[in-house]
Amino acid sequence: MNNYFIKDIQYYKFCLYGFLKNLRFFEAFLILFFLEKGLSFLEVGTLYAFREITRNVLEIPTGIFTDSFGRRKTMVMAFLLYISSFVVFYVALDYYLFLIAMIVFSIADALRSGTHKAMILEYLIIHNWKDKIVHYYGHTRSWSQMGSAIASLIGGLIVFYSGSYRNIFLFSIVPYLLDLINVASYPKELDGNINKFEIAKIGEQFRSVVKILIESFKRKNVIKAVLNLSVYSGYNKAVKDYLQPILQSVALSVPFLLYLDDIQRTSVVVGLVFFIIFIINSFASRYSGKVAIKFTNIYKPLNITLFAGYLFGIISGLFYSLDMFFISIVFFIFIIIVENLRKPIGVSNVSGLFDRKIYATALSVDSQIKTIVAALSAIFIGFFADKYGIGIALIIISVVLLIGFPVYFVRSIKREKQN
Repeated sequence: MNNYFIKDIQYYKFCLYGFLKNLRFFEAFLILFFLEKGLSFLEVGTLYAFREITRNVLEIPTGIFTDSFGRRKTMVMAFLLYISSFVVFYVALDYYLFLIAMIVFSIADALRSGTHKAMILEYLIIHNWKDKIVHYYGHTRSWSQMGSAIASLIGGLIVFYSGSYRNIFLFSIVPYLLDLINVASYPKELDGNINKFEIAKIGEQFRSVVKILIESFKRKNVIKAVLNLSVYSGYNKAVKDYLQPILQSVALSVPFLLYLDDIQRTSVVVGLVFFIIFIINSFASRYSGKVAIKFTNIYKPLNITLFAGYLFGIISGLFYSLDMFFISIVFFIFIIIVENLRKPIGVSNVSGLFDRKIYATALSVDSQIKTIVAALSAIFIGFFADKYGIGIALIIISVVLLIGFPVYFVRSIKREKQN
């Protein structure tokens, strides 16, 4: 299998989408922002859980909505909601306004989740490049990670000069407006097979998509493949932000830039470290295809990376509990890198098991499972972090998911012919 594909205008639009979408200047500072507002780890965990649960409830309906009514319009709607949530975050002063902002943000995520992947898959099928999914998606995802890297630096600068975390939400509106324009310019063919909204056919379209989806999930290998991809993604989503308070502990406990105040020192350390993480992630995504082809079957790298990721979590939590922060940070970074190494491989694996007509719906099911894991993990981590500390909380959640590893251990997968 070669990795050749043409880098045309649409390829660069896909890359631009990921880059702009990940210019979330608040991402590397979100937990620190909540802590600055006086929230506990458990309250932060419940906010994350509400975000994930709302997304979970809406994943399937919005996936079907996207496949039935057009992907471009769905993406534009999602970006408008994102921008609205940024405004609420900026003006919010209490837990309940943060909750509203989180819910609006999650509705946007539900609309967007799986939709853009489905557009990429549709584009590859149109150009007979379906066997290039790992390489193509890895390339576009690498630009997403590059966007996150730049966002970490810019976010750090915003916090450094403003002395507050809230301004990063205001600045995040600009790239999202640009990305809204970008996705609106995608070709009509990427909307999929159904482009026209016809009220009389809505029920029929929904029943057809649900029927195909149910048939797909009667196959055991499909369930395992989706779980293998989504459970670790949910774990990573729940734990990755806890690197922020770990980095804050380092910034405030070592003799570093003592002439700066606490927020400025934290912004420098967090911004630089997350910049490095996302640069590494960019390369991990880009070269995930090369990693996959070194194995005789795609299931091997998925299982190996899954096991390694949980092990890294246990080790990181152990060293943090021993106040060996630098070693803990290294292994924590490995947790995040593993996600970006395995994600393109997992998406390729799952996409090969579904009918092309419901790619957005199928990938939204993956996101739904991911959000269930992320929601539960966020609450438990918040609870145990308040009670025993971040290190013990990380160890507990990593051990629990490692024990469940046999449930989503995937074996050699025989793909069926797709329509």
